[in-house]
Amino acid sequence: MTVHFIGAGPGAADLITVRGRDLIARCPVCLHAGSLVAPEILGWCPPGARIVDTAPLDLDAIVAECAAAQAAGQDVARLHSGDLSIWSALAEQTRRLEQAGISYTVTPGVPAFAAAAAVLGRELTVPGLAQSVILTRTSGRASAMPERETLAAFAATGATLALHLSIHVIGTVVDELTPFYGATCPAAVVFRATWPDEQVLTGTLATIRASVEAAALERTALILVGPALAPRDFRESALYSPDYDRRFRPNANTIAGDRT
Repeated sequence: MTVHFIGAGPGAADLITVRGRDLIARCPVCLHAGSLVAPEILGWCPPGARIVDTAPLDLDAIVAECAAAQAAGQDVARLHSGDLSIWSALAEQTRRLEQAGISYTVTPGVPAFAAAAAVLGRELTVPGLAQSVILTRTSGRASAMPERETLAAFAATGATLALHLSIHVIGTVVDELTPFYGATCPAAVVFRATWPDEQVLTGTLATIRASVEAAALERTALILVGPALAPRDFRESALYSPDYDRRFRPNANTIAGDRT
């Protein structure tokens, strides 16, 4: 018996991996994260499967469901939204499973920041503008931020910022980032990326707060900030330059040199 942790993706059912879909189809028990997982995904569960919404359950109850499945010799599909590598509570669940002697696997999913970037049609790393992406959040009731992990510290790098679980403090975010990026720095908010009710707000640090307040967004939205969101005058990378010599595309000068 195995518990299969599966990243169910950002919203749209067809953004789950083939591996994740196949695991769901063969597991007689499915634990899913309530409204964060598209209901269409549950349609892949086998007939007669036990399907449990874990939104109202605490950690003890979730582990108890896994233990009951172990006693019955039934594999479990444990669905989380986005990808399991960030803010998924994977670590605390797997620690409990290890203590109980229950085996598990982890299948990655499409993360929310990648879905948001796709919705915007943007690359988050642009030559000369930003070559790093920082995934972070602000402090919340469930988890406080370590003292060393501040917005100011991250903003000082000039990297593209992807702020999760922070839309409710958009004013604080804008106030703390503006001294580093400037009021005209591009900013975007993507609400429920890839869901049918998706909303996209674009602007600058000077305008995004008003847009969010006007749209009355309070949860399930990702904030993106950085010059890469509105690239204009930037140099092209050398990767596709005709003069760039690489293993699979040697340039003409290299070829000519080889012949002499």
